[in-house]
Amino acid sequence: MESDLRATEERRRRLEAELEGIRTDRARLNAALIETGARVSQTERRMAGVESRLDVATGSEEAIRRSLQSRREVIGEVLAALQRMGRRPPPAVLAAPEDVLRAIRTSMLLGAVLPDMRAETQALASDLTDLVSLRKAIAGEKDQMRRETATLSQERERLAALVDARQGALSEAEQQLAAQRQRSSELSRQAADLKELITRSEVEIAAAGRAAEEARKADEAAQAAADASQAKGGVRVASLPFQDPARLAPKVAFGDAKGLLPLPVSGKMLKVYGASDGFGGTEKGLSFATRPGALVAAPTDGWVAFSGPYRTYGHLLILNAGGGYYVVLAGMDRVSVEVGQFVLAGEPVATMGDGSAKTAAAIAIGAAQPILYVEFRKDGAAIDPAPWWAKPELEKVRG
Repeated sequence: MESDLRATEERRRRLEAELEGIRTDRARLNAALIETGARVSQTERRMAGVESRLDVATGSEEAIRRSLQSRREVIGEVLAALQRMGRRPPPAVLAAPEDVLRAIRTSMLLGAVLPDMRAETQALASDLTDLVSLRKAIAGEKDQMRRETATLSQERERLAALVDARQGALSEAEQQLAAQRQRSSELSRQAADLKELITRSEVEIAAAGRAAEEARKADEAAQAAADASQAKGGVRVASLPFQDPARLAPKVAFGDAKGLLPLPVSGKMLKVYGASDGFGGTEKGLSFATRPGALVAAPTDGWVAFSGPYRTYGHLLILNAGGGYYVVLAGMDRVSVEVGQFVLAGEPVATMGDGSAKTAAAIAIGAAQPILYVEFRKDGAAIDPAPWWAKPELEKVRG
């Protein structure tokens, strides 16, 4: 315990020194946030893999145990037969030639019984060997799980400190934030649907209005740059659009980012856009089953248009991605960004709960674990997000 305490204190000092060095450097702070968020997501994926392998190994162990239990009578019969043979061996014909008939009968009996006994013995030996191997594998996976848990704890500690540093550097006066949160809460009760919520947020909340104006200016600047490039005969290339951590606006228009966006969470996709919702309609977004406390990252560059609870969505986060596109994330437990803030693709913005607070998406699926709902909208209508995801990540999640 003393050793762990010393190690924790040493990590805290290193982290404080690092934060002091990057607190005023927005680019370095953003880069550290995105890098740490990526490491947390990778650790969560590894832990999910370990848990899956543990479930399979434990299930196999239980199956072998049940198999052995069901064959206890067969094992007893085999052992009893071997014991009887040891006590009353067949007569030696050379030593007792007058007992030939008994020797023949014994040989016939052994010839009929031994193959079955040998097969049962081999099956039992194989099951016992598999059981020993499985127990070793389970022990190894549990050790791996302990190591991954320790790594995840350290990365989350670092991430929490970085998020606090970011919010401390970017936040406005606390009174203004409190007023904006109060207005967001009022709008969430009054708005009839997501389209109205987005529109009223950007009209009635000052920070959201400024963010919408910045998105509009960024769209105009991007269009002007594209027109100038076309006039010069250049070719617009959207390569490495998310590599500059100092950017204050998207480097590529959202409509041109198809096949480039990272998934917002590490988890299993349970519902896809267009699938039946079980109530006669179709799904307007995606639903991901996540680990408790899983990290949620922004899937794209954008300005926070709304943040707060909304009806049966749970905690809702809406990003204005520019060009009339919006990204809706719902079902989180805590959100670490404020309305009006510009966030980068891959930047941590929220964490999931433990699954106890049921959202509409979780109830519809009947899931016990936390559910993240993701929806893309264009000019107020839901659209299929599938073309925007980076293909290797999407295939990994579906697999």
